[in-house]
Amino acid sequence: MGTPYASRYTSVADWERLPSRQVNTNGIKLKVTEHGEGPLVILCHGFPELGFSWRHQVFDLARAGYRVIAPDMRGYGGSSRPEDPGAYDIRTLAGDLTGLLDELNEDRAVFVGHDWGANVVWNLALAHPDRVTAVAGLSVPISPRPPVPPIEVLRQRFGDDFYIVWFQEPGIADRVLRQNVPAVLLADDIRASTWRQEATPTAATLKAARPWLSEEEFQVFVRAFAETGFTGGLNYYRNIDRNWEQAGSFGKKTIDCPSLFIAGSEDLVTTYMSAKRLPDVLTDLRGRVVLDGAGHWIQQERPAEVSEALITFLGSLA
Repeated sequence: MGTPYASRYTSVADWERLPSRQVNTNGIKLKVTEHGEGPLVILCHGFPELGFSWRHQVFDLARAGYRVIAPDMRGYGGSSRPEDPGAYDIRTLAGDLTGLLDELNEDRAVFVGHDWGANVVWNLALAHPDRVTAVAGLSVPISPRPPVPPIEVLRQRFGDDFYIVWFQEPGIADRVLRQNVPAVLLADDIRASTWRQEATPTAATLKAARPWLSEEEFQVFVRAFAETGFTGGLNYYRNIDRNWEQAGSFGKKTIDCPSLFIAGSEDLVTTYMSAKRLPDVLTDLRGRVVLDGAGHWIQQERPAEVSEALITFLGSLA
């Protein structure tokens, strides 16, 4: 795959010049950054990220003729952060996005999500197909609903040190993660022990762990999570079993709008989430892009290739 869509984003200052505002939706406020004109594309980030994670794609898609909106999702950055963990179930998160469409006076949009954002947009397409023109997920695939709740299965398979299991108890991971924000933002393992680092990362550590991230960009994330902590994002994980219960109402429902899946070949998510059953849910899967050598933070690590895949996909919708 070539890279004809090289981003015009070159620095944090480019991002900060883009217009941003808070939008009322679903009883909360979402901070959204907007760029471009044309068909609407909404980019939804994951954990622990921000709308800023999509900086390359915001510029690339706008340049290609799209109106692009990247919110800080509920619980993150400049958006509302409800204290109740129950305020982060998947139906509520999907409701944030339909409410966003309402406030924008838009009937539909293309939704793109990474990590938890992917889970949100897959479920949005199931629950509100009339609001979704097309959907793309990065890193986290969708599959048919499993027969039993996921958390106990994950506990039995990986143990209590599996990060998703460790995240379940309110207050515990929250306190530990907030003690060393930079180390958390560089954590890349599925073991909770790697999220409990005490050493402060150095410039050399950052370069080794995130060669595609400048110190200036890294500090955008550090400042945001130093202010907000990680509880909002952790509360997404604390609704996994509740989301499983809610998904029972979908039965064997499929996503019939055009869809795309993008992942990195070295993404650790593939060790516990398989993409093999994508066609069981996605009836109009127009592409499954695997970027060789790429890890989890794919839209930042390989921005030109991700942007090209998205623009090609968007072009197929005409």
